[in-house]
Amino acid sequence: MLRENIRMSWQNILNNKMRSFLTILGIVIGVTAIIALISIVQGVIDESNKQFVGMGTGRVTVQAFGTPLKQGLSFNDIESLSQIENVTGVSPNLSFNSSVVKDGNVVEDVVIEGKNEVYFKTTEDVISRGRVFNILDMESKNKVVMIDTELSESLFFGRDPMGENIIINGTSYSIVGILNDESSDDIMSMIDSSSAPNGKVIIPYTTAMTMAGIGNIFTIEIIIDDTNFMDQTIDKIESVLNQAFNFKEDSYNLINLDSLLDMMETLQGMMTAMLTGIAAISLLVGGIGIMNMMLVSVTERTTEIGLRKALGAEPGSIQIQFLLESIFLSLLGGIIGAILGLSITYIASDIIGIPFKINYTAIFLGVGFSAAIGIIFGWAPARKASMLNPIDALRSV
Repeated sequence: MLRENIRMSWQNILNNKMRSFLTILGIVIGVTAIIALISIVQGVIDESNKQFVGMGTGRVTVQAFGTPLKQGLSFNDIESLSQIENVTGVSPNLSFNSSVVKDGNVVEDVVIEGKNEVYFKTTEDVISRGRVFNILDMESKNKVVMIDTELSESLFFGRDPMGENIIINGTSYSIVGILNDESSDDIMSMIDSSSAPNGKVIIPYTTAMTMAGIGNIFTIEIIIDDTNFMDQTIDKIESVLNQAFNFKEDSYNLINLDSLLDMMETLQGMMTAMLTGIAAISLLVGGIGIMNMMLVSVTERTTEIGLRKALGAEPGSIQIQFLLESIFLSLLGGIIGAILGLSITYIASDIIGIPFKINYTAIFLGVGFSAAIGIIFGWAPARKASMLNPIDALRSV
């Protein structure tokens, strides 16, 4: 009997192809929207998280605005921060633009960054060739520099720049390393530094301070050893900073990478819930369309229902037949929507430049909702058909 109900339900869908297609259109749009929107947003956020994690967790960036009496952090302040328990090291960060000259060839607006030895110890793949800075370069304010490949091609096209000299702000610097273009960077470089269309160089931060004519540091990155004690370590960092600026409010700002990741995960959950709710409206409209179509079908097939009942068909059997028809329509719309949703996700991922990943949660939500729609909105028409009086139904014969 169940097999016969399945056959009759499917045959009725095939006999009304256009009406069935228009009926499931709302379901198709809703499922497509759920899968495509959730998958694309998930991909974008995952890629962003990957970039943040690539910079390394366990880092706290301090922006020291200072007070009218004290601007930035002194060497003593940085030393005090580096002595805090669970702090691996402190990496100052300076960034400004200047021109670079080689044999009369001038490149304007090159990004100059000042770093210390801690940055190179805690950041992977900074250089592709050469050496990194050491503590002696900081203490002696050595005139050494690392350049990226773009600046290398501009100044030394067809030549090896290693060991050559370039002039920055009127001072000669010796090239000791070539930067890796794919190396990860600190968070402040992502947030604050301008793009470097004309190239980038890195020099010892003490040398950069002299070049920029400043005595204190305004941005540093603190590397935390054990992230399990992140909160306690941040409390100690804030205590040192408060003493450095005489407990003046708004004198500094802390950026915790781990907190940013938690915030992004929370944002991802909120956006997923919001997009699911918006797409669910389409499913609701589709469910109403299915219920309307099934009610029309019950009216059109009144004679068929009356004959089946007169021949001994149980009300439950008729109810199952119409309920199966509603579920088939919903699942058909769900499958088509899933295929379209994955196709749109693949195309959008290629355009945006993120890896294509199948989001099984989104597929489960879309197809699951469509099946639930079939049951919920198909129950009332199916019950109406099963409760139909055979005498009333046969009057139309």
